[in-house]
Amino acid sequence: MNASVKLRRRPADTGGDWPEAMPALLRRIYRARGAASLSEARPRLAQMLPPTLLGLDAAARLLADAIGQDRHVLVVGDFDCDGATACAAAVRGLRMLGARRVSHAVPNRQVHGYGLSPTLVDELAGLEPDLLVTVDHGIACHAGVAAARERGWQVLVTDHHLPGPTLPAADVIVNPNQPGCSFPGKSLAGVGVMFYVLLALRRHLREAGRLSEPEPDLGQLLDLVAVGTVADLVPLDVNNRALVAAGLRRLRSGSGNPGLVALAEAAGRELHRLTAADIGFAIAPRLNAAGRLEDMALGIECLLSDDLRHARELASGLDRINRERRAMQQVMTDQAEAALSTLRLEGPPPVAACFFDASWHAGVVGLVASKMKDRLHRPVVAFAPAAPGGNELRGSARSIPGLHIRDVLATVDARNPGLLGRFGGHAMAAGLSLPGTHLEAFRDAFRACVEELVDPAILQAELMSDGELSSDELCHASALALRDGGPWGQGFPEPQFDGEFEVLGWRQVGERHVRLELAAGRARVPAIHFGGWDGREPPPRVRIAYRLEPDDYRGGEAIQLVVVHREPA
Repeated sequence: MNASVKLRRRPADTGGDWPEAMPALLRRIYRARGAASLSEARPRLAQMLPPTLLGLDAAARLLADAIGQDRHVLVVGDFDCDGATACAAAVRGLRMLGARRVSHAVPNRQVHGYGLSPTLVDELAGLEPDLLVTVDHGIACHAGVAAARERGWQVLVTDHHLPGPTLPAADVIVNPNQPGCSFPGKSLAGVGVMFYVLLALRRHLREAGRLSEPEPDLGQLLDLVAVGTVADLVPLDVNNRALVAAGLRRLRSGSGNPGLVALAEAAGRELHRLTAADIGFAIAPRLNAAGRLEDMALGIECLLSDDLRHARELASGLDRINRERRAMQQVMTDQAEAALSTLRLEGPPPVAACFFDASWHAGVVGLVASKMKDRLHRPVVAFAPAAPGGNELRGSARSIPGLHIRDVLATVDARNPGLLGRFGGHAMAAGLSLPGTHLEAFRDAFRACVEELVDPAILQAELMSDGELSSDELCHASALALRDGGPWGQGFPEPQFDGEFEVLGWRQVGERHVRLELAAGRARVPAIHFGGWDGREPPPRVRIAYRLEPDDYRGGEAIQLVVVHREPA
């Protein structure tokens, strides 16, 4: 029941203000993404939006007072990569700005569930905090915020998730998506919100004459901002691209966060040519694995380490956990595929799908949901027991472009009071909980809601291409220009092309991959199709969609095509 794919080319665009020396290929790519100038396509840090988020000044005053009174500030992180980098940026930034009593904590997925819960607040009481700062969560944590306030603690919520009908009773909330916030950069990740809070705090301390000389360089935190922003799959608008590009430059220069340097090394990535894709596929999964299977405290400790040797030891442990995560994910995905075969016998694919297995791990269901969403091109929710043998289920939802998954869950909740426990998230990804006895009712309500809200046209999977490359463009110079022309990511997608090729040769690599030798005109080029082995010999001619990349493994001016879709020509 694989989703059929319709290959479409992005509309060509012309015009704009571009340097004469810029390769024509890059101009074409940038224009197709709506950029009209180099400053829009590759923004610099000076183009960052000014710090005008609602609550920012109040947050700066709250933190400045806590620093001036030597109060205990406790940063409460989250168990994903955005939450971990936001926590590390907060702790490092507050210390740079004069805070002496700063500590951090992070919920354990299996013990506390998501965010600032009353159970977590009870455990934090022994630390005797004066001010809690939530990062990458809090906007939906009404009970946890109330429990902290009842203990006499102040609470600053920094978050970017979409709020519900009411806001928690925190002292201050900074969230670009809260009602009344006119800040145009609605796509900030949690770590980006925290970075803006630190910028506002520095400005407040400067105006009060309380900054040491030389001023603390908050630019040292930009590599953390880049990693969290890319990992959370928020749209890379101009503001986020400026932040990510600056963070990548810091990492490539060799002066980056020791923990991030160690994680890149553990993943076999070379720092001097690190890309946003390396963050998404190599660094972020190793951090996320700790929060999925064990405790994100290990990942945050890695990001807070200033000793590269110690950071490498921690990164090695995170790499081991990530290997365990990959193996577990493969087993769970295979089981979901088996459940899918049953659906295949029942007729055409449903408009939405839910998967559950009592043996699944709650920390990995989001990855399974993502895989099955890609396979079906349908919104998918995958569930697992919140705790082994327990009745509560934790679910992760993934959607397709054009269907806002959090809005779907909100509609299900409004029409079926008491069916869901908690839920929250974004347009493309959300999390939820519910009693196991409610699973079938949720499955029916979810499908019915999606059927009502979805435009049937978006159920056809589309793969967007930047057109064909000529034989002359299939070269190392083009591959380098494309690699270095980013950062690429959500909303500013990495370039991919399509064309017809003659298959000169092929061989299976491992269990699931195919290496091909292709020809188009004068060009002869190797290609790799990861996960593309279906047990059949490729036809003599194929039509493929692909990315053009330098082949760093072979070195020199070697290139390869990374096939993302192929079909007979």
